[in-house]
Amino acid sequence: MVTYSSDLAILEPAALEGFFEGWPSRPSGSDLLRLLHSSYRAIVALDEANRVVGFISAISDGVLCAHIPLLEVLPDSQGQGIGTGLVTRMLEQLADLYAVDLVCDDEMVGFYQRFGLQRMGALGWRRPDPVSR
Repeated sequence: MVTYSSDLAILEPAALEGFFEGWPSRPSGSDLLRLLHSSYRAIVALDEANRVVGFISAISDGVLCAHIPLLEVLPDSQGQGIGTGLVTRMLEQLADLYAVDLVCDDEMVGFYQRFGLQRMGALGWRRPDPVSR
């Protein structure tokens, strides 16, 4: 059974290792914890052993708009409805805002459309080389 929590005080950096599969560089557990603490909203998914198996974050002005930059589920926990649970809970927390945006790879469009999100024009930039810290 998976539980969901917005209580980031329960997290240690070591609990946030193993995410960002396939990325050119992965943030460390301490960077990821700092990222979650800096977010407008963040939710983690915990398995029966209290292991973090997924998370979602949102940044926002708190008045009109929010952006969901990250949804991550550990590879060995994918396909179990954890991403769906995280997105559902985050959209509930952002429901009073005028706009909620996110950018995703083409293969993820259908997943997000299930929640009522729709294609829109977007522009972005990604570093071609790994980020060094």
